[in-house]
Amino acid sequence: MSAGKPIIILGVFVADTAYRALRQPRMGETILGSSFKLGPGGKGSNQAVAAGRLGADVTFLTRLGVDPFADMARQAWREAGVKDAAIPTPDSYTGAAYIFVEETTGNNAIIVSPGAASLISTADIDAHADLIRSAGVFVTQLEQPVDAAIRALDIARRAGVATILNPAPAAALPDHMFALCDYATPNETEASELTGVEVRSLDDARRAADILLAKGIGTAIVTLGEKGALVHGGGRSEHVPAFNAGPVVETTGAGDAFNGGFAVALARGEDALQAARFACAVAGISVTRPGTAPSMPNLAEVEALLAVSS
Repeated sequence: MSAGKPIIILGVFVADTAYRALRQPRMGETILGSSFKLGPGGKGSNQAVAAGRLGADVTFLTRLGVDPFADMARQAWREAGVKDAAIPTPDSYTGAAYIFVEETTGNNAIIVSPGAASLISTADIDAHADLIRSAGVFVTQLEQPVDAAIRALDIARRAGVATILNPAPAAALPDHMFALCDYATPNETEASELTGVEVRSLDDARRAADILLAKGIGTAIVTLGEKGALVHGGGRSEHVPAFNAGPVVETTGAGDAFNGGFAVALARGEDALQAARFACAVAGISVTRPGTAPSMPNLAEVEALLAVSS
């Protein structure tokens, strides 16, 4: 399968420090954990790694410090085939994240400190405008400053590039941002935050998606965890079931796996429904493995799962 059109992803790299324990400590309490892992993370970087592992032509735009965590970032991107458009920022630090993983369920709680990536500016975006215009698909999230994301979405949209906003972490957004997004990919929590509709069911997701369309988004893709995803817009509203690829080990990277997979399928010319099905397969494999970037599957694994599930 061809790499498809180029994908440009704007976002954050952070070094994930992941701790596993039976429960979270209470304030003032110290508990013993069962394991610790240090590895590459950050939503944008994870999405770029997911796309790279799937064979896409993908470039990642961010800021990094000049430190060992930046070296980790570049090594992860090289191994996944991701092109590096990171801006070195010696007066800051490369971001880091605390990830608590509940041992019995695989559920997680996270604190992100973006570091240098929190300094990404509209001037940085303007300096990389030609790179953004060269894309077939542009993706961003909300871990870097929103004004930079808006500028990049605007440049991409004016150039006819398909735009994907993964509105994570959940945040209130200016209304004019929605009209710049061909696709938005909130999970249940993020859809609730953006619309005021508490998303607990497929019908709730449809109500929330209708509000997102009214705000100007082209197609809303509401991800529903183990229930799959809703593709809502363009005259259709269809539920895409999740894929069972084995026992769930960790859900931390599932949303990033989905977004990377969705971008790859769009870049290869798939429609939104086909792309969401492909993305669900990518996410379905990722949750059977520990970690975020390290859990991302390759194209052969995804195609094998799709083949047995068709």
